[in-house]
Amino acid sequence: MKVIRFIRRRLKEHPLSLIGPGLITGVADDDPSGIATYSQAGAQFGLNMLWTMPLAFPLMAAIQSMCARIGRVTGKGLAANIKTTFPPFVLQGVVLLLLIANTLNIAADVAAMGEVAELITGFNRHIMTAGFVFGTLILQIFVPYHRYVKLLKWLTISLLAYAAVLFTIHVPWSEVLQRTVWPQFTLDADAAAVIVGVFGTTISPYLFFWQASEEVEDMHSKKGAVALVSNASMAGEELRRIRWDTWSGMLYSDLTAYFIILATAVTLNVSGVTDINTAGQAASALRPLAGDFAFILFAVGILGVGLIGVPVLAGSGAYALSEAMGWNSGLENKAHDARGFYSIIAVSVLLGLVIQYTPISPMKALFWSAVINGVIAVPLMVVIIMLVSKKSVMGNFTASRPIIILGWIAVAVMGAATLAMFFPG
Repeated sequence: MKVIRFIRRRLKEHPLSLIGPGLITGVADDDPSGIATYSQAGAQFGLNMLWTMPLAFPLMAAIQSMCARIGRVTGKGLAANIKTTFPPFVLQGVVLLLLIANTLNIAADVAAMGEVAELITGFNRHIMTAGFVFGTLILQIFVPYHRYVKLLKWLTISLLAYAAVLFTIHVPWSEVLQRTVWPQFTLDADAAAVIVGVFGTTISPYLFFWQASEEVEDMHSKKGAVALVSNASMAGEELRRIRWDTWSGMLYSDLTAYFIILATAVTLNVSGVTDINTAGQAASALRPLAGDFAFILFAVGILGVGLIGVPVLAGSGAYALSEAMGWNSGLENKAHDARGFYSIIAVSVLLGLVIQYTPISPMKALFWSAVINGVIAVPLMVVIIMLVSKKSVMGNFTASRPIIILGWIAVAVMGAATLAMFFPG
């Protein structure tokens, strides 16, 4: 009942008031490179990879809710908390690998956006890619967070395009339900690679840093708000908001990934198209099979989530390095007040653009991004669980036992996926 009253009150305040860091993070999780991974799962294995999403949902939600709680309770981002709690080499290794992985992921994302924009408009993809890159940079650097975040909130609607695609094609719902709970596939190297890719793109380190830091940004944007360890008077409402925002945001993200796998399974896989390398290829392949309307919906979704995903990738690395170095950080700050922070954002995005003109293919960039994320995701999740369980860090607001248990399950699943990535045999 408390949650229902909370939702009603927030809806009366403003229709966007329920949308917070959790939903934005969830949409960023379905970035263009993620869409490519989900499309490959559906194209290659049909309905038999749908089961991954119901399993991933509580695990990703538990980890992200821990990150959000850490940010709001301590008033500091994830990197800042790691810095004060663990030896320096832990933070240094994580931040370095995060920045490399994020830059490679940005390269893959902006390449996909340029490819899709060319399919829609006919303009040269490199010109379109440069336009997206400089557009996101201008927004992040020159628009204050309290205004910029409203744009991000409206862009979350773009994920609905993937639900809409299902209304344009025939879906055998009884078989869908059956395969979701009882898949049929052989667990060979190919299946293991797809499963690793799905979990790797769903539970990603950059999302951990972004959500914790955005809780801090949201706190600073509210007059009189302080860290809950300093003033617990707002704890009940704030922690309810975090639970609602994070779990609903991850559900939105998870359902969208499910719909992408489903849409490509009942179109591409059924027609014998089983190899998808980019999100643009998935959209293009849909056109002759499901029609122009399905193609446009799929393509518009890619552009919409790309406009969220790229800033989140760049921003998460900037928060992590700035907190590690003790620099002033935050999207609410003016450029001259947080030069290091905005410089990291600019360098990350511009390097992603430069990669388009090198021999490094966007898919190779995405592959190495997945490898690096696999290296840091598991130990980073262990660190997050340790942080959110420490009274010295969280005071009286440590995470509940069920959330901690889900967190350890996520560690086990991601650990198994990472081992399968490095030892596929």
